[in-house]
Amino acid sequence: MDTTSFVKKNIGFENVEPALTPPPVKTTSLPRKPKLSGGKSRKKEIPEGLWAKCPTCAAMIFDKELDENLKVCPKCNYHFQISARERIHSLVETCTFEEMDAAMTSVDILNFKGASTYKSKLEAYKKNTTLKDAVITGLAKIGAHRVALGVMDFNFLGGSMGSVVGEKLTRLIERGTEKELPVVIISTSGGARMYEGMFSLMQMAKTSAALAYHAQKKLPYISILTHPTTAGVMASYASLGDLILAEPGAMIGFAGPRVIKDTTQAELPPGFQTAEFLLDHGLIDAIVPRKEMKTQLVEYLDFLAAGKNNGKKSGAA
Repeated sequence: MDTTSFVKKNIGFENVEPALTPPPVKTTSLPRKPKLSGGKSRKKEIPEGLWAKCPTCAAMIFDKELDENLKVCPKCNYHFQISARERIHSLVETCTFEEMDAAMTSVDILNFKGASTYKSKLEAYKKNTTLKDAVITGLAKIGAHRVALGVMDFNFLGGSMGSVVGEKLTRLIERGTEKELPVVIISTSGGARMYEGMFSLMQMAKTSAALAYHAQKKLPYISILTHPTTAGVMASYASLGDLILAEPGAMIGFAGPRVIKDTTQAELPPGFQTAEFLLDHGLIDAIVPRKEMKTQLVEYLDFLAAGKNNGKKSGAA
């Protein structure tokens, strides 16, 4: 037997291939994504002065549309606050408004000091509102009627009544009495101006006395209440009108609801101190939407002027 021809075989393992490490998988490299700035939202910011959000229905209203609608929400009829100049422009005939006492400004007669001085507050509000004080007065035409018109502006120190507001309104009423004109005053105020102490409270008596002389001449006075009309202003000339009108939803009253609730220890009824509540209880004569105010004023003035003319004729007879 030839041993050189003998090859030892392991049965069952002859076809086994040696183990190999699998080749690495080739991957195509993808471009890296740009890193986002840490923590900043990609939401686009809406520039200020383009849109306004209605506090009642939360609708977003284009400012131009809101201005064209006299600052009234087209969705729910909510009445935004409006400046005195804008209100005058919406009511009087073009180029008929003759402003009175335009240069009259307040002074810090009591040298009021606090977190900031009264003088510094006056300067800041003059700069921000371009007004001298919280009321604009003058003679104008509404429809065919010449009237003595006073319009308050809440943007100036909350429409508070200080010595200048009281003096300008008193002069306006006296001018209306002198020229035998109806007086129309549009109020919006947080009350007497605390920085002037007793001097501001005296304006309640002064304006009321001027209106008493106006009434003796049997001349009409129309008071228009807008949001808000409260405290010393409501307790004086704002509540003395021959006709008292209000805008929808206006807050009207003397003290605030919280003060009244704490004093009376009673739950206040729903809608307390709103124009609608006061109309239901006979404290105002009508609620007139802003867009209808001029038309309604012309009708009221027509009626009051006709009554005055009839009174003159009967007196002459």
